[in-house]
Amino acid sequence: MFTELARKEAAPYWEGSFVHPFVQSIADGTLSPEIFRFYLLQDRYYLEHFSKLYEQIADQTTDQEVAALLRENAENLRLGEIAVRDDFFEELEISEKEIAKTPIAPTAYHYVSHMYRQLIEGTPNSAFAGMLPCAWLYQEIGVRLIKSGSPHPLYQRWIETYGGEEAAQGILKERAVLDRLYEASEPEEQQQMLEAFVISSKMEYAFWEMAMKKETWEI
Repeated sequence: MFTELARKEAAPYWEGSFVHPFVQSIADGTLSPEIFRFYLLQDRYYLEHFSKLYEQIADQTTDQEVAALLRENAENLRLGEIAVRDDFFEELEISEKEIAKTPIAPTAYHYVSHMYRQLIEGTPNSAFAGMLPCAWLYQEIGVRLIKSGSPHPLYQRWIETYGGEEAAQGILKERAVLDRLYEASEPEEQQQMLEAFVISSKMEYAFWEMAMKKETWEI
């Protein structure tokens, strides 16, 4: 199946994410508040486009099940993860002015650009495949971390966003649909789907690195 094959090919980046200092510091509560703030600002840009991509892929696909699922995902994102982020922004007093003046880091920019590229040079199926690593990886991280939790209340809420049964069921549904699409695709499109998934997995790992380094564009 596609998701098993893709997960195997991307394994080094997933395993790297599980043990990355950003993730481990979330778990033990020692992550620098400045780093978490930087991460949230970059993630706001990413999630804004992630939601738009769900809608755009839904508009382009001819598969009605895929279109309905992606529109449902976009709505759930707005009601769930984005709403939680809004609470974080309010609690940390991150203003609209600060958001506007914060440059988008290279990795956040490249990751979003990679996903949009799938709609131009790939297909709706490869674009959908490139969306899965974000939700799936975060769900697996949530499951791993929720067992012990974090002593930091804010980081504990971050973990709880991804470690619940609802998130797990959503991933199973997405995986089943992508497995079906992969089996029905021609070899060229299958390869595009795999490449999109693996690159997104690499970018997920790079996103933690970006946050820890508070990455900026070189001058």
